[in-house]
Amino acid sequence: MLCFALAAGLWGSAALFALAGLDPRLGRAALSGGGLVCMLGSALGIAQGGSGTAMLSTLGGMPVRFHLDVAALWLIGWAALPATCAVALGGAPAPAGRAGRWVFGAAVGLLGALGVFGLQDGVALLIAWEAMSLGGALMLLADRGDAAGGLAGLFMLGLLEVGAVALLLALAALGAFDPGFAAVAARFHALDFWPALLLGLLFVVGSGAKLGLLPFYEWFPSAYGQAGGGTGALFSGLFLNAAWFVLARALLDWAPGGAVALALGVILVAVGVLSAILAMLFALQENDWRRLLGYSTAENAGLAVVALGAALLFHAQDLPRLAGLAFLVGMIHLAGHALAKGALLFAADAVQQATGSYAIAPRGLLRRAPWTLGLGAVFAGMSLAAMPPTIGFVSEWYLFQTIFHDFALHGQGARITLALAGAGVALTAALALATFVKLLGVGLLGPRSDGVGRPALRYRLAVLITGLAVPGLAVALVWLLPWLGADPWPAGLGQAAPALTHGALLVPLSSGFAFISPAILVVVGPLLALPALAAVWWAIARRGLRRAPLWSGGLPVTERNATTALAFANAMRVFYGFVYRPSTETQRDYGSRQYFIQALRFDYAQTAIFTPLLFRPILRLIARLAQIFRHLQSGFLNDYLAIIGLLLLAIFTTVFFY
Repeated sequence: MLCFALAAGLWGSAALFALAGLDPRLGRAALSGGGLVCMLGSALGIAQGGSGTAMLSTLGGMPVRFHLDVAALWLIGWAALPATCAVALGGAPAPAGRAGRWVFGAAVGLLGALGVFGLQDGVALLIAWEAMSLGGALMLLADRGDAAGGLAGLFMLGLLEVGAVALLLALAALGAFDPGFAAVAARFHALDFWPALLLGLLFVVGSGAKLGLLPFYEWFPSAYGQAGGGTGALFSGLFLNAAWFVLARALLDWAPGGAVALALGVILVAVGVLSAILAMLFALQENDWRRLLGYSTAENAGLAVVALGAALLFHAQDLPRLAGLAFLVGMIHLAGHALAKGALLFAADAVQQATGSYAIAPRGLLRRAPWTLGLGAVFAGMSLAAMPPTIGFVSEWYLFQTIFHDFALHGQGARITLALAGAGVALTAALALATFVKLLGVGLLGPRSDGVGRPALRYRLAVLITGLAVPGLAVALVWLLPWLGADPWPAGLGQAAPALTHGALLVPLSSGFAFISPAILVVVGPLLALPALAAVWWAIARRGLRRAPLWSGGLPVTERNATTALAFANAMRVFYGFVYRPSTETQRDYGSRQYFIQALRFDYAQTAIFTPLLFRPILRLIARLAQIFRHLQSGFLNDYLAIIGLLLLAIFTTVFFY
C-alpha cells in the first residue's frame, strides 16, 4: 500500500508542477517515478495476495476506503510499463505551450485510474471515473489543439458521459442509502430478475463506453487519430483495464447469479464478439497508424468482454473453476494488449518523427532501426495478430480453450452462445492477422526512400522495451500464474490459477485437454530453425544473393503494382461492401484546355455504421430541443427564481415518494 501512496503522491506532484507552470520535464519525471513505483507495488502486492485496506478520509461523513485485489494489481502492473514509457520516453511531445497541459491531464487520468481500481464505495468511484475521462480529454487537447482535436475530444467526452450517466444511475439505485460496495452487492442480490437485469445493462453501458463496445467504438479512431502515442498508450493500457475491471466487479461480485448472470453473460458474449468483428473490419481499411490502432483497441476490449461473458455463463451454473479460468483469460489478454499496443503506438510516433506523417506507406523505415524499432514492433504486431510465442497468442489460445469448455454448460442457449462466439473469435483472429501484416509489411517495409530519417533514440527505446516485454510475459506466465490464486475474488480464481500450469506447460485446467509452452518454444524454435538457416546460408554461398521485390511477385515495382494500404485491403473492401458502404472520389484539375490533366486527386473512405444512423439524429434532436428551450434564458431574475422553485418542488416530491 505504501508504494501506491507514493505513486499517487508523485502523480499529484506532477499535476501541481504543471499548474505552477514549471518545466514539463519535471512533471514527466514525477509521472515516470510514479509509474515505476506502481510496478513495484503491483509485484509486491501480488506476492502478498493483495494490498491492505487503507482508510483515506471521509466523504460527506462516509469513510473512503482503498483496497487493491490481485486482479487489480495484475492489470495495473503490466499497464504501468507502457504508461511509464509514454511519459518518460515515448509519445510525441506536445507543442510549445501545451506540454504542461499534457502532464496535468496525464496526472489526473492516472490518479483517476488508480482510484477506479482501488476505491471501495460508489461515490468515490464515480469521482475517479470522471477524473479518468477528464484527464484523457486534456491530453487529447494538448496533443492537438486545433478544431479537429477539439471535435474528437468532444465526441469522445459526449459518449463517455453517456456511460457515466448510466454508471451513476446504477450506483444511485443500488447505493442511495449506503454507497459502500458491500451494501451495493447486498441490495443487488436482493432484486428480482428484471430490475437486476436492467441494472446490469446499465453497468454494461457505463463501462462499454470506455471499452469501445458497440456502438461506442466509433469514438476510438477519431480520438486516437488526433492523439500522440503517449496518450494512446494510456488509453489502451490503464484506462481500458480500469473500465474492464469495473464491469467485472459489478457483474461477477455485486450482481446476483443464476438467471441474471446467464442473461448478462449471453449479452456480453454477443456484444463483445460483434464489437471485435466490426472494429477489426474497419481497422483493416485504415491508412493511418493511429486510427488503425484505435480500432484494434476496441477489438481487443471486445475479446476481453467475451472472456468476461464466458465467466458469467460458468458462474451462473455454479462452475467456479471454469469461471475463474475465463476471468483469468481476460486478465492475461488485457495485460498483453497493454504492452503490445503501447509498443505500436510508440512506433507510430517514430514513423511520424522520421517521415512527417502517420500514413501507412512503404518507405523502408525498418532499414533505419531494425534491432530496436523493428524488433519491438514486430513482436507487438505478432501479439496483436495472435502469433506464437507472444502473449497475444497465449491469451487467444486460452480464450478458445475456454470456449471449447461449452460442453460443461447446461442448456442449449448457453452452449450455442459459446459455439457461435468461437466462430466469431476465429473470424476476428483472421482479420487481425491480415491487418497487422498490412501494418508492418506496408508501414515498415519497402525500398529506401529519400527524406526518411532515423527515428529518435527515445522512440526506439520505448518500442524495444515494451515490445520485448510481449514475449517475455508469455514465457514468464508459467511461473506467474500460480501467484494469482492467492486472492479469493472472484470466486474460482484461487482454484483456477494453480491449475493453469503443469510443469513448463500452460494448460486449460487439465493437461489432458490441451497444452502449449512458450517457455519451451523460445528455446526449441531457434534450434529447429538452425538446419533451415544453414541451408539458406549454403545456398547463398553457392549461388549468391539475388534481391527481388517479393511484394510485386518479383516484377519491378511501379505505380501500377505497388502494394499500398488501399491495394492490400481493397479485396476485403469489395467483399464486405455491405458493411463498409465505401465511397470513392476522384477530382481532376485541368489547365487552360480540358485535354490536359494537371492534377488528379483520389480519395476513398468507409461509411461509419452508428454515426449516421444513431449519433447524428441524436445531435439533431438535441439541437432542436435547444432551440425550443432557449427562451428559458430570458435574462430576468424572477423567471430564474421561478424555475429554481419548480425544480426544488420536483426534488422534494421525488424524495417523498421514494
